[in-house]
Amino acid sequence: MAQVQKNQNSKVSELKSAIMQSKKSFIIVGFFSLFINLLMLVPSLYMLQLYDRVMTSRSVDTLILLTLIVVVLFITMATLEIVRSKILVFVGNKLDNLLSKRVFDSLFDLANKQPGKASSMPLNDLTQIRQFMTGNGLFAFFDAPWMPIYIAVLFMFHPWFGYFAIFAGIVLLILTIVNEYDTKEKLLEANVMSRASTMYVDSNLRNAEVVNAMGMKGRIQHIWRDKYYAFLNAQTDASNKAGIWSNVSKSLRMLFQSLMLGLGGYLAIKAEVSSGMMIAGSIIMGRALAPLDLMIGSWKGFSSARTSYKRLEGLLENFPEGKEHMELPAPEGEILLEGVVVIPPNAKQPSIKGISMKIDKGDVVGIVGPSAAGKSSLARIILGLWPLAAGKARLDKADIYQWDKVDLGKYIGYLPQDIELFEGTISQNISRFAEVDSAKVVEAAKKAGVHEMILRLPEGYDTKIGAGGESLSGGQRQRVGFARAIYDNPVLVVLDEPNSNLDDVGEAALVEAIKSLKETKTTVIIITHRPSILQVTNKLAVIKQGLLELYGDTNEVLSRLAAAAQGATAQPQQPAASPQPMQTISLSKPSS
Repeated sequence: MAQVQKNQNSKVSELKSAIMQSKKSFIIVGFFSLFINLLMLVPSLYMLQLYDRVMTSRSVDTLILLTLIVVVLFITMATLEIVRSKILVFVGNKLDNLLSKRVFDSLFDLANKQPGKASSMPLNDLTQIRQFMTGNGLFAFFDAPWMPIYIAVLFMFHPWFGYFAIFAGIVLLILTIVNEYDTKEKLLEANVMSRASTMYVDSNLRNAEVVNAMGMKGRIQHIWRDKYYAFLNAQTDASNKAGIWSNVSKSLRMLFQSLMLGLGGYLAIKAEVSSGMMIAGSIIMGRALAPLDLMIGSWKGFSSARTSYKRLEGLLENFPEGKEHMELPAPEGEILLEGVVVIPPNAKQPSIKGISMKIDKGDVVGIVGPSAAGKSSLARIILGLWPLAAGKARLDKADIYQWDKVDLGKYIGYLPQDIELFEGTISQNISRFAEVDSAKVVEAAKKAGVHEMILRLPEGYDTKIGAGGESLSGGQRQRVGFARAIYDNPVLVVLDEPNSNLDDVGEAALVEAIKSLKETKTTVIIITHRPSILQVTNKLAVIKQGLLELYGDTNEVLSRLAAAAQGATAQPQQPAASPQPMQTISLSKPSS
């Protein structure tokens, strides 16, 4: 029942549901706020007693007793405020614990489905919400509901005090609403532009070598400055307007306090209030208006937190928490594609158009074709990284999306076209940042032919590399990435252009490693433009314009391709406007 309730809440708003898990804590904070605001009356009541009781009676004992009571009450108030602050800090940390993993997972889902749009900003949004919840700005929202307490006390002093306090409160409330209306649009615009500016810088920093080598930094900086100053101008406008209303509010509050003092003086002259009530009324008036003044002063932080809340809520709604999958038996490596159609993220046309093929356990399959033919798209489908527009992709007869990605990961090896290593040691990278098993790390490195290269590094396997593997050459990154792909003997290995950065020695080591994988019946898929590596494959697929043109035994497919090339050379005059598509040979039929 608890899980069902959680799912129902997530349909409404997962973020709101997470905040509402601290509902009891908020009630306790509100309860403490009641007593804190009652104790806020102590200074004014103390002054009232001094003027009307002590000064007239000139009793030192009364003064000492009142002072001791005030000290105890102030200590109590300070304790309540400390506890209230600690509760809100606890609530903020609890929110972070509940959502940080979800936000992190959602970022990677966003990066898979919408490359280029993902950044760490949602984590900053979560931090923004947590900081507002633990800051002074939130206290204004807890203290404002207790304003009637102060107004009621002022009415007890004199009705005119109460009416004047209501008038002043209405004026400041109107200022709060005007401040919200006047700054909301500019603050929202500034937040959007800030994100755009940050993401633009991040994307270009990843290509810093190209920018510096080709003298593009000045032009990149010019574009960034346009984005940054657009954000700065919007933020400046919002800050100027917020500053105006904040200072007007502060000045009006001080004015109202002074006017209350003047009103009290008039009433004292008329003998309708005492001099103590005159002073106390002014103090209580200031305390009654303080939450509204604080609310206006902290409105910028509140607006930023609200914008972060909406962005974070949208992210979690667009990428809901994945359902729990029943753990399936360990896969053996059989791949079955049934009429798969793939539309890449941010694209409108499919890159894969109804491909069906079967890859048996232990097959070493080469996938070739011209650039943008859909080869890498096919790899991402086999790995379950991109959603399908149509068809099914199966691993050991099970839909690839039925597998839990974390559980499946240990059976999969993947070397992408753009090799990314992570900040840490070489041994950590090879072991995929699991607990380092030295024997398995060395075994993977030896299979990849990179063991001796690693030993020549200053600290061997303990050599630390920066983010992206910046301390290694392209060939070294590719070979370490290959060792990571075959770590712990996966059943399926997908290699996308694995020899693009390798020299002859590296390519020979790669071929030998694939042969050893073939001997252990590991299913290997190799996407390549270089035919030299095809010698190690037993099946070959030719993809053109998202269609599977040839698939079968490597030698047969290569013979077909050679015959087709010879035919095209022998008949150069034949018009090529509508060529006949080559027939797929030895095509493995999907099992029903």
